[in-house]
Amino acid sequence: MPSHDFRAPRLFIDAPLAQDARVPLDRDQGNYLGNVLRLAAGAEVLAFNGLVILQQTRPQDALADLTYVFAPLKHARLDYMVQKAIEMGAATLQPVLTRFTQASRVNTERMRANVVEAAEQCGILSIAAVAEPVPLDRYLSQRPADRLLIFCDEAAEVQDPVQSLQGAREAGHDQGGIGIDVLIGPEGGFAEEERALLLRQPKILRLALGPRIMRADTAAVAALALVQAVLGDWGGGRG
Repeated sequence: MPSHDFRAPRLFIDAPLAQDARVPLDRDQGNYLGNVLRLAAGAEVLAFNGLVILQQTRPQDALADLTYVFAPLKHARLDYMVQKAIEMGAATLQPVLTRFTQASRVNTERMRANVVEAAEQCGILSIAAVAEPVPLDRYLSQRPADRLLIFCDEAAEVQDPVQSLQGAREAGHDQGGIGIDVLIGPEGGFAEEERALLLRQPKILRLALGPRIMRADTAAVAALALVQAVLGDWGGGRG
């Protein structure tokens, strides 16, 4: 069987899987298979739960130690951002609340549903973790000091981001060595006291994403693509 079979539907099952086991589906899963995909009895479905089981169609993958840290957006744009972060290989999603964060409430259950949907659609076997939202200052006080923090700052001087990331790689800060956190702020930007707090963090790389101001969901894709290409698992053997 090909390593990625996109012809058969894929379904995340939050339960142990074993050969010949019977697995009950919840109402949404049953509706998806029966009414949306219109599968008949006996149709084949690929199931995964992020664990190794007795019989596999391909080896279990492992996500790189990459955390996407972001100020939440509203509704559909948050859905999009979560899905794209998963497709880009994030292992953990950490919402942080800043002064100019637009969304006052964060539906983490909806975020987890988007994580599962993205994994089902794009062939990922491991399910990324979704953390509860915390204030930015609390997140910074709790994160391990040895992790690299890539701070995407719209106020940073525009330089070659690839060159900046290559410098971090040469210093041993790729995913083969330590974990990486990628931080994107709200569309209103960071407050000056937040920026000052960030710049005092150990092992921080302040990164500009080019000469144009991006929407936060666009910045997520741009930043994660840069990080994965230079420091992450797009590098053909690194990480």
